Amino acid sequence: MVTAMSDARIGVCLLYMGGPATLDEVKPFLRELFSDRDLIRLPGGSLLQLPFARLISTLRAPKVRRYYAEIGGGSPLGAITERQAQLLGDELGGAERFVVAVAMRYSAPRAREALARLLGAGVRRCVALPLYPQYSGATSGSSFADLERARAGLPGGEALELHRVESFHDHPGYLDALAAKVAEGLAAMQAPAQDISVVFSAHSLPQRMIDEGDPYQRQVELTVRGVAERLGLPRHHLGYQSRSGPVRWLEPEVTSLLDSLIAGGARHLLIVPVSFVSDHIETLHEIDIRMRAHCLERGAVEAVRAPSLNDDPRFIAALAAIVRDQCSRLES
Repeated sequence: MVTAMSDARIGVCLLYMGGPATLDEVKPFLRELFSDRDLIRLPGGSLLQLPFARLISTLRAPKVRRYYAEIGGGSPLGAITERQAQLLGDELGGAERFVVAVAMRYSAPRAREALARLLGAGVRRCVALPLYPQYSGATSGSSFADLERARAGLPGGEALELHRVESFHDHPGYLDALAAKVAEGLAAMQAPAQDISVVFSAHSLPQRMIDEGDPYQRQVELTVRGVAERLGLPRHHLGYQSRSGPVRWLEPEVTSLLDSLIAGGARHLLIVPVSFVSDHIETLHEIDIRMRAHCLERGAVEAVRAPSLNDDPRFIAALAAIVRDQCSRLES
């Protein structure tokens, strides 16, 4: 066995989308988001992407600012991810062995800053670990490309080896941690488990990307299956949220799915975010406020969200196991 890695500090770079920490950051964040053609392909090709992104971010910013104002004035995602990085470093044995940095795609800290920190700490091999459990070119793929661009433009960046964790959608530790959160959600509800409809909700994706071979939908389904098997769920469903734009999206759309369940007699609904590991606007506002109100207006007795993984020790332990598995492969 090659032991080179065991004698050097190893970098771990947590990749995620980021979010506006203040209301003033909402419009720039949206502009960054809509400028990324890996995530959203606006009409007119790459030359018109930026002008369209500026226009759309200007039009959408007032409504999105209101949403962020209703959840405390900004996204908690940055603080949560930094906490995850700190705990992951501790779980891996501390800074003598591992250095953990955060690289956000659309807000600070950026990939260049993260890689500069790792290089400055003497890291020469780095595990790039997206916090998207399921791989998509629109999320993990975009973050990987951003990381590679940052390395190419960084003095000394060629000395840093990047090793990707493509996904962890079926990792046993992750599935165990997510199943435990679903169990927490079930235990907090008024009805017995047999009367609760569990609705997994994943961020949607244009159907075109799936047709072109993106593995996201299949991996989401495998995650749901793994959790359902662990809990022996009597009834569960999968829908997709957060559509944006006039294209064909993955089906079923989650609010339509909820409407159908309520029309069929479901009164107790547990909504489980399955493609998000941390709280942000799509859990705290889209699900907790808008989706919940939608369900109650249509006759549900309760619509509850299962807690997010955030800094749960079981999730941190799963991330550490994923990093160690990657290091073992590199050393073999």
